[in-house]
Amino acid sequence: MATEESCEALVLAAGSGRRFGGPKLLAPWRDGVLLDGALSAAFAAPARRVILVTGAGASEVARAGEACADRIGAADRLSATHAVDHLQGLSASLKAGVASVSSDAAGVFVFLGDMPLVPPGMAARLVEALAPGQLAAAPVTGGRRGHPVLLTRPLFAPVMALTGDQGAGVLLKTLGDRLALVETDDAGVLRDVDRPDDLDFLAGST
Repeated sequence: MATEESCEALVLAAGSGRRFGGPKLLAPWRDGVLLDGALSAAFAAPARRVILVTGAGASEVARAGEACADRIGAADRLSATHAVDHLQGLSASLKAGVASVSSDAAGVFVFLGDMPLVPPGMAARLVEALAPGQLAAAPVTGGRRGHPVLLTRPLFAPVMALTGDQGAGVLLKTLGDRLALVETDDAGVLRDVDRPDDLDFLAGST
């Protein structure tokens, strides 16, 4: 069963930012770049290691991740892996991340690099909510499931069978009561950035 000592975290940061018009994860955000928000939440998670999954602009994204980790004082917990087939869609970066998880990890948190407002304590709540027999946990607000999600090891093989632009949500829909849902009023579990206007909106809402 997933515990605080046996989990790792993924930050999926492989997208090209096509709808944004460029490398959105490197867009200015607060005192750094957009990617910092998701990374900070991942470092706050009860995870012994944070794996940054790169794709488009891999070198620049990796350097941004290292800079964030250095500022937080968590450089020793950060590693990176490159999704060589990232152009195939979200499944490619998720699979690259899961393939990089340590062989003894019981679970993995999945953060999306373009979601900068995930509350830092959410990941810990997911671990706490996971009951025996449950395979995953996710936050929900207003009836909508958000991020991050916690996937336990029995789901790793199904993740590796995903294709195209689909993520773990496809699997979560099949779990029924084997999915723990954590209610929250914090809309940060839903808010992502696709276009520059989204970034402006989120900046104005904080």
